[in-house]
Formats: sequence, C-alpha cells, structure tokens
Amino acid sequence: MFHANESKKGRGTLAVVNGKMMLHVSLSGKKILNLYVGKADDAKNNEADWLKPTKDKVTYEDGLSETVYGFNVPVKKMDSEFDLALIGKKGVWYDHKVSVSDIQKKEKPGDGNHEVNVFLDGGTGRAGIKSPAMLSVKDGKAKLKFVWTSKNYDYLIAGGKKYLNETSGEDATFEIPVEDITKPVSVTADNTAMGTPHEIEYKIGILY
Repeated sequence: MFHANESKKGRGTLAVVNGKMMLHVSLSGKKILNLYVGKADDAKNNEADWLKPTKDKVTYEDGLSETVYGFNVPVKKMDSEFDLALIGKKGVWYDHKVSVSDIQKKEKPGDGNHEVNVFLDGGTGRAGIKSPAMLSVKDGKAKLKFVWTSKNYDYLIAGGKKYLNETSGEDATFEIPVEDITKPVSVTADNTAMGTPHEIEYKIGILY
C-alpha cells in the first residue's frame, strides 16, 4: 500500500511550476518501485510514463536515519481523489487511489546545508536533474547545487548571470542563487549534445 513515511507525519511537499502542481512524498521503505498516474491495466503498456523513485534520507524521532524511496507525483486538483497505480518487487501492478489536501506552508530554511528534492520542467524531457540536491543558506541567502543526468551542459544563465559547469565526466554540476524557494527557478542552459550548442529554457522546482 501507498504510505507516506512516518518521519514526515504522513505528509508530502507541494510545489507549483508553470501552474502545475507537483507533490513529493517519501515512502515508508523501498518496496514500491514505480508509480503510474492512472489504472494498473494502462500502466503495463505505458512504461515511458512510469514515475521513477528518488532516494530520500529520512530521520525518525529516535534519531535513526535511513534511505527510502520517494516520488514526484503530478497533481491536477486539490481535494480530489485520483488513480495512482503502483508496482513492487513482485512485479505486479495494483490499483490505488490517493488525494492531496490540507497543504501547510513550511517555514523558510535557516542557515546551513539542506538536502532538498528537485524536479525539472521544460526542454525535450530527455535530460533531467538528480534529486535530491543541496540547498545551502548563509545569512538568509540561498544557493542550490544540483547535478544534471547528462554531461552535455557547459554553462547556464540564472538571474541574468552566467554559471559554468563545475565538474567534468558523466555529469554536469552547477550552483545558482535562489531568491525564493517557494517559486520555480528559471534557467537557460547551453546543451552541446546536438553538434551546434543550443540554449534551452528550464524551470527548476524545489520541494522543501
């Protein structure tokens, strides 16, 4: 069954990007391997639309920490039940229904380093960013350090300033300022995979 992790008090975190709602929820373990917005029978034939898990570190009241699976789930309407099929280690899809309600806005993070879940909106959908990412805050000013799933980004522009890739190899890493973590961050990233470099516009959602 689909249960939010007890360390999160049964709650997820909602972000809005381009008018679209996205809920991140950490589960109770690693038994659920994929989710699908829709019916189980439809999920079998639509693998491209399966929701893939993130690895979330959770800490319980007794101080014990562990890594569990989490998911970014698109939400069309609040307080409205919708189909969310799931598949576990047995390889069988099951129908499930969920609804999202009682959203409470969380306080802004204080100074320090915070592991946050992120998602990407825009582009062709072929590239993504790894979640979780690291949000660092100093004197109330925040910076987000994130890693692309592709090495084919040499720079990006955020807030009118150009930032270069900090690493080389299989990934591309960038650190950019974040004015308001409750709002998506607009970036223009230069992709070199198509022979001639192309600047592509994205929005990065932070789920804190």
